[in-house]
Amino acid sequence: MKKNHNLTKEIIARDLKNLNDKLFHMLNYSSLKEISDLILEESTRLTCSKYCYVAFVDPKNGDSVGISFSHLTTGCQYYADLGEARFKIRKDGTYGGLLGYSLDTGESFFTHDPKNHPVAHGLPPGHEPIEQFLSVAVKHEGEILGQIVLANPEEKYGPEDLEIAEKIANSYGLTLKEIIHQK
Repeated sequence: MKKNHNLTKEIIARDLKNLNDKLFHMLNYSSLKEISDLILEESTRLTCSKYCYVAFVDPKNGDSVGISFSHLTTGCQYYADLGEARFKIRKDGTYGGLLGYSLDTGESFFTHDPKNHPVAHGLPPGHEPIEQFLSVAVKHEGEILGQIVLANPEEKYGPEDLEIAEKIANSYGLTLKEIIHQK
């Protein structure tokens, strides 16, 4: 448990179970946007993060499609109005950069120094500063279906934050499999 964290392990476990229950019930009547918004809300709350990006991998073309995200640039409103922020998969089959690293490797990670991470290539002009970064690939049965990215927590990220984000990603993965990949 984090220092000065209002949430005990028991409360986090209860909240993760409640999230699973909500997602199960939302499958029949909610849009992917509504579900992704809930994932964003719970991910930021349970990890005490300031920013979040929730995406799915488009099964038609492999693009990473963010549909719920914090606004970190002036251009974010454009993407919000568009309904998505689409990051195209490159010809080599990767996404590249820090944002694409968990999608490229399938590995969850966090860094306290994102600017100097080996795959970082900088932020777009006007982007809010990112002091800490956490990313998990959303998977189901080994297949990467999406991504949850968090940034700038109240306190430094630790293994417990990664564990929380991975549990949320597992729930989101089941949901994505049902909504997107069963159609």
